[in-house]
Amino acid sequence: MTLEDPIKTVDATSNLLRSGNYLADRSLATAIHLALKLKRPLFLEGEAGVGKTEIAKVLSATLGRNLVRLQCYEGLDVSSAVYEWNYPAQMVEIRLAEAAGDAGRDQLASAIFNERFLIERPILQALRPDRKGPPVLLIDELDRADEPFEAFLLEVLSDYQVTVPELGPIVAAEPPIVIITSNRTREIHDAIKRRCFYYWVDYPTAEREAEILAVKAPGANEALSRQIVAFVQKLRDVDLYKLPGIAETIDWTNALMQLDVIDLDPASVDSTLGILLKYQDDIERLRGSEAMSILNQVKSEIASGTAA
Repeated sequence: MTLEDPIKTVDATSNLLRSGNYLADRSLATAIHLALKLKRPLFLEGEAGVGKTEIAKVLSATLGRNLVRLQCYEGLDVSSAVYEWNYPAQMVEIRLAEAAGDAGRDQLASAIFNERFLIERPILQALRPDRKGPPVLLIDELDRADEPFEAFLLEVLSDYQVTVPELGPIVAAEPPIVIITSNRTREIHDAIKRRCFYYWVDYPTAEREAEILAVKAPGANEALSRQIVAFVQKLRDVDLYKLPGIAETIDWTNALMQLDVIDLDPASVDSTLGILLKYQDDIERLRGSEAMSILNQVKSEIASGTAA
């Protein structure tokens, strides 16, 4: 499979994602298609657990490319994300030159600041030629990094290059496929967004979530899956600190199957809320009467055929 075939049309891109068990709606498939076709970074923003990171993994797998992942965190800097010099090896080189008596200052500087002593971190690795083709560079949860780090990315995202002061610019022969994700815990600077295609990844509709569940948790019976999807969809209308994403829906389904649950009941819901909800205040609020009320609504709507 070549790169051109799977991205020839939006439908082809959608089928490519589906072959990796990722069901994207038309608008998301279009955004991915355009990013691949025009070789632009794709900036995905949305709540945690809606499948942003998974897109990079699926593209890597289905296109047969290596995945280079940069997980962002507070304090992330160039030495961890782009490159750093191998100082111990440089010191050895200096000592050997001194011992040989041929350590001219300019000659020595030239000897130790070359690529032999360059330790490549994820971003620089992604710019290097790869026998499988340009890799997928995942810059995950950029909102966790400090704002100054975003400035380091501008050169990468606009020109697919990094500049090492001692060596000059290092340019990718072919641009990597860049996927940037953000959970929007803070706003990302407009300069980053201008260099990317932007797409907001929302919670799936009930229909889409049922389709995803059928692919990701095929062992669940249809009746249980309908109850799970309807319950989670209603849960997203509740004013909770953290709403469950599709990842939690899949985890919950797998957990219920492990417990041999074939029909949701108050006890099974209460005992597994920690898989859906990640804050104790949310769990305490739902556990008991409120969860039972939602469950009763779900079963009533399914029975009457009015469930979403």
